[in-house]
Amino acid sequence: MLRPGLEGVPVTQSAICDIDGNQGELNYRGYPIAELAAKSSFLETTFLLIWGELPSASQLRDFEEAIQMHRRLSFRVRDMMKCFPASGHPMDALQSSAASLGLFYSRRAIDDPEYIYDAVVRLIAKIPTMVAAFQLIRKGEDPIRPRDDLPYSANFLYMLTEKEPDPLAARVFDRCLILHAEHSLNASTFSARVTASTLTDPYAVIASAVGTLAGPLHGGANEDVIAMLEEINSPDKAKAYLERAITKKTKIMGFGHREYKVKDPRATLLQSFAEDLFARFGTDEMYNVAKAVENEASPLLGPKGIYPNVDFYSGLVYRKLGIPRDLFTPIFAISRVAGWLAHWREQLSANRIFRPTQIYTGAKTRTWVALDERAKN
Repeated sequence: MLRPGLEGVPVTQSAICDIDGNQGELNYRGYPIAELAAKSSFLETTFLLIWGELPSASQLRDFEEAIQMHRRLSFRVRDMMKCFPASGHPMDALQSSAASLGLFYSRRAIDDPEYIYDAVVRLIAKIPTMVAAFQLIRKGEDPIRPRDDLPYSANFLYMLTEKEPDPLAARVFDRCLILHAEHSLNASTFSARVTASTLTDPYAVIASAVGTLAGPLHGGANEDVIAMLEEINSPDKAKAYLERAITKKTKIMGFGHREYKVKDPRATLLQSFAEDLFARFGTDEMYNVAKAVENEASPLLGPKGIYPNVDFYSGLVYRKLGIPRDLFTPIFAISRVAGWLAHWREQLSANRIFRPTQIYTGAKTRTWVALDERAKN
């Protein structure tokens, strides 16, 4: 039986991520997402996702130091990025740049644990540098060199904004990366596993996943949420906007999820992160609009199992951190590289190349007609 988009069809077994959409629960390797966001760091969570267990103190220190050593980009990669059109989308720049790493580091040695570790380190280390570099390059400026004295998330914000971030801002951003690091077999993760199943190198795997995330049906919804909130503009206009959207059957951005029938647990956490930032740095007038939209949507959409998802509040967090709107999805990619690499390793552990079947709907056997005998249209 045909299931368009493979919806609900199990295609693999995984021990990485568990979602209970009815209860609003999300676990990485058995650890609740709220606990990781409160107690862990993004790099520690990355280690957990990829290798299956929380690292020891020495393992985490070695992992952090290895990533610190590999943050810089080859001048050849930077020169390539300078040739990209300034008007190009950052996701296209990121996909091209990620793929280019295979030219420098690919050895097709995916049975070598040392190669796998090094590939993980390089991708986790260099993807943020690429995103920040293109942001400055497209403004006509030279990229900023990473700072070895700054932790992972603080260093990214520094490279992006050209100033050392407030500790609260850096911590909030790090927690955002944790929330976006993994989410089961979504489109980009499936793309990563399909590409991995061919036994190509991990740089091609990540490039394929980035390309999938770039599609508007997967990434970018938090950009659209900001646009929606700006269109509504005032809390007292939220109800009328929602009623019009429901009547016209137009999508309400930031609401609904394939998995969750209650409020996305990541949305709850992101809302608290936004409030932490507003308390320190001043509020965002669109936050009151967002709260009004959520409140008014509850009786209208809640009975249908439609609630705020991860994208509803994340854009407000990112723009308070000074991040341009078209970098929201590349930042999603920075985080999700951890999950993609976890699935890459898991796919290799019991690999079978993906080869689904199809239902043919074309013509039956036809008779060849010579070119001069074909009817002219």
